[in-house]
Amino acid sequence: MSTRLDHLLREQLMERRHRLDTTLKEASESSHLLNLLRDVDAALARMDQGTYGLCKGCHDAIETDRLLADPLVEFCLDCLTPPQQAALQHDLDLAARIQSGLLPKKDFESNGWRAAYHYEAAGPVSGDYCDLVSTEDGSIYFMLGDVSGKGVSASLLMTHLHAMFRILISLNLPLSQMMERASRVFCESTLPTHFATLVCGKATKWGEMEICNAGHLPPALVKGREVKGLEGTGLPVGIFCDETFRVEKLHLEIGDTLVLYTDGISEAEDSSGTLYGTERLFQIISEYSHLEPDHLITDCIRTIRAFRNGAPASDDLTLMAIRRVAGAEA
Repeated sequence: MSTRLDHLLREQLMERRHRLDTTLKEASESSHLLNLLRDVDAALARMDQGTYGLCKGCHDAIETDRLLADPLVEFCLDCLTPPQQAALQHDLDLAARIQSGLLPKKDFESNGWRAAYHYEAAGPVSGDYCDLVSTEDGSIYFMLGDVSGKGVSASLLMTHLHAMFRILISLNLPLSQMMERASRVFCESTLPTHFATLVCGKATKWGEMEICNAGHLPPALVKGREVKGLEGTGLPVGIFCDETFRVEKLHLEIGDTLVLYTDGISEAEDSSGTLYGTERLFQIISEYSHLEPDHLITDCIRTIRAFRNGAPASDDLTLMAIRRVAGAEA
């Protein structure tokens, strides 16, 4: 385990110990709290002994994402008892259902905009963030991002982002301020190793679009069969508590499309280790640019799977297409 990660987990354990100690002093004695305190002290002792993060059963390393989610974990996945495995599977199934419920509706259409997306986790849950929101003034917001890490810990951060942006959108802030507040809250409420690359945008019924790219992959702007990448304009969300973000302004004509994606697509590999790459993706988008957003997404995913040719996905995969399909009513 890296020294940095060990330090972060030690801080987390010390904070939990302090809270438990304070609670025990202020409340009547609780056997459950005392057991938790003993578990925390035992984990700190393992850190001092140099055995923290090693499975008590097989002595191999415990999965990092599980330690980040619960620093008291003592066994790796392979050494869990059948009841423990069943309980973990139940929790993962519940987390997957919750995550699925947070996704926007598939047939999204609002005020002259039509959108479609594909959201695919590499495991039981995903660390990708994908959302579409309509507002009362006729605008739509779209967000697509990738949280640092994998597994359960990344999925928890994804739900954190989802809740933050839903609240911030309701405040009707300028896009740059919304991103700055989101980054500050994310930075202050997560570990220093946690951040998210993210594209956040707002589109009006008049075809005006604002985009803020916080360290994410370049979205593809599609006009006819011409595809242009829009480069990133800032650091990822949550890197620092005092970040600023630049907003790019565009105008989309009827038929123009914006395509967003995560690195599960650009970094997909075939059986020989060759990367799919952004250039290949843009070529496919150009080829299928005449299709409706849902068919464009479907055919892009089909070509990615054909490219992998049976090679397993190593990362979560999300693709979103947003098209202007009508002008504003007079």
